[in-house]
Amino acid sequence: MNFELICVGRLKDRFFEDACAEYTKRLGAFGKIVITEIPAAALPDDPNEKQIASALEKEAAQILARVPKGAAVYPLCVEGKQLSSEELSSELSAAANGGAGTAVFIIGGSYGLHESVKKTGRLRLSMSKMTFPHRLARVMLLEQIYRAMMIAAGRAYHK
Repeated sequence: MNFELICVGRLKDRFFEDACAEYTKRLGAFGKIVITEIPAAALPDDPNEKQIASALEKEAAQILARVPKGAAVYPLCVEGKQLSSEELSSELSAAANGGAGTAVFIIGGSYGLHESVKKTGRLRLSMSKMTFPHRLARVMLLEQIYRAMMIAAGRAYHK
């Protein structure tokens, strides 16, 4: 299975870049992985609800234009379902067995994702009830995808 992460915003810290590079390298054993960064829509320092909604709509158009046809799409959002590592492994295996050649994970910006992006998903995912910086969420997601693939392969990484 191939993997794609579509992320609003860029990594700005070397340590996050290094961690992402490590898990991207490891995931290469299981398929191709692509990380696409969408620029966050410009907002004033204290945006109102209408400005936020407009920004999310602009970001959604860019995100949806990059989702490949037939992909299993997993938007990450606070109202998403929390899965164990084993459950994520089973979900990805089921998607692959159902004909999805690519699993696409979408990480929004600081204001989340537009509803149109959330609706495209096979399953809305949540990493935790806690709040994480989006850059850290990217590292955590890559690690969990790698862990899920190791579980599916019956390898000893997961304990």
